[in-house]
Amino acid sequence: MTKKTKSSALKNKEGVSQSEITNALSINKIRQKRKAKPSTEDLISQIITGNITALSRAITLVESSNPKHLKQANDIIKGCLQHANKSVRIGITGVPGVGKSTFIEAFGMHLTSIGKKVAVLAVDPSSSLSKGSILGDKTRMEDLVKNKNAFIRPSPSGNSLGGVARKTRETIILCEAAGFDTIMIETVGVGQSETAVHSMVDFFLLLKLARAGDELQGIKRGIIEMADAIAINKADGDNLKAAKLAKVEFNRALHLYPLKDSEWQPKVMLCSALQQEGIKELWNMIELYIEHTTTNQYFDHNRKEQSKFWLLQTIEDRLKSDFFNQSKIKEALKLQLQLIEDGKTTPFVAAEYLLKLKD
Repeated sequence: MTKKTKSSALKNKEGVSQSEITNALSINKIRQKRKAKPSTEDLISQIITGNITALSRAITLVESSNPKHLKQANDIIKGCLQHANKSVRIGITGVPGVGKSTFIEAFGMHLTSIGKKVAVLAVDPSSSLSKGSILGDKTRMEDLVKNKNAFIRPSPSGNSLGGVARKTRETIILCEAAGFDTIMIETVGVGQSETAVHSMVDFFLLLKLARAGDELQGIKRGIIEMADAIAINKADGDNLKAAKLAKVEFNRALHLYPLKDSEWQPKVMLCSALQQEGIKELWNMIELYIEHTTTNQYFDHNRKEQSKFWLLQTIEDRLKSDFFNQSKIKEALKLQLQLIEDGKTTPFVAAEYLLKLKD
C-alpha cells in the first residue's frame, strides 16, 4: 500500500515565489506613499526645519495654474510668512552671454564657504511658440547644485510680467522660511523682466561685458538707473585692459544720474567668475550697501513699498485671469477678433464691448 503524502497549508503555490510577493508588496507601499499628499500643516512644519523636498513640493503648488492648488498654496505662504523676511535678496541681470550662470555659481560657492545658505531662483526663458522651457540652470551650475547649503530652483518664465516666473515673490518667502539667508534671482535677459525683479529685491546687480558694443547703449537704457552696482564680468586675460576702460566709462555715466532714494552711489567693479576674481569684493560691497540702507531706514521702507506694489500687481493679474477665463468672454473674444480681422470693428470698440459684456 502506497503511503500518502500529507499536504501542508503553509506550502507556497507553484509559480509565485516568496520574494516576488515581498517585492510586489514593497512596490505597492512605495506607490501608496507617493500618492499620499502631505497636508498643509505637514508641509509648513517640514519647510521650517529646512526640508528641501517639502520646499520643492510647496513651490510646485505655488507655481501651479490649477485653481485647486491655489488655496493650499496661499495657506502655506501664510504659515511661512512669520518665518520669512530674514534674508538679503539680490537681483542679477545682464544680456545673454554675459556669464550670469557662471557668475552666480562662483558667487554662491563663495557665500556658502563663509557660512551662508543660498537659494538661486533662476528664471528660464519659455518658448513663445511651444511654451517649453529648457530649465538648464542645474546643469550649468554643477558645483553649486551639489552644495548642501545651496538650493537651485529653475522656473519657466511663461507669459508672466517681463518673463519673471509668475510666483517668484511667493517662492522667496518659502525659501526664507526654509532658512536660506541669501536669495539670488536671475532674470532671463533684458527688457521688462528687470523692472519686475527690481521690485522684489534689496540689491540689483547688473552684469556687463567690455568690448560688447553696449557701453553707450547701456547708458541710454533705464536699467542703469535701477542698478545698485555694475560688475564688468570676464575681466581677465586679453579682456582686462578693455574692462578697465569700460569701468571708467560706466563710472562717468553713473555720476550723471541723480542720487537714489537709498542715498547710495552705485559702484562699478571688475570681476572674473571663471577665475574667481572680484567675487569676495562684490559681496563686501553688498554688505556695505545693506549696512548703509539699514542705517538710513531705506531697507525696510523699500520692502514695504514693494509689498504694496505686489498687492496691486496680484489684483491686476487675478482680474485679468478671471476675465479671460469666463466662457462668454472666450466666445465673444473669438468673434471680436474675427471682426477686427475683417475690418468691421476697431480694437478699442471691441474692447469696450467685451468689458461691458462681463457685467
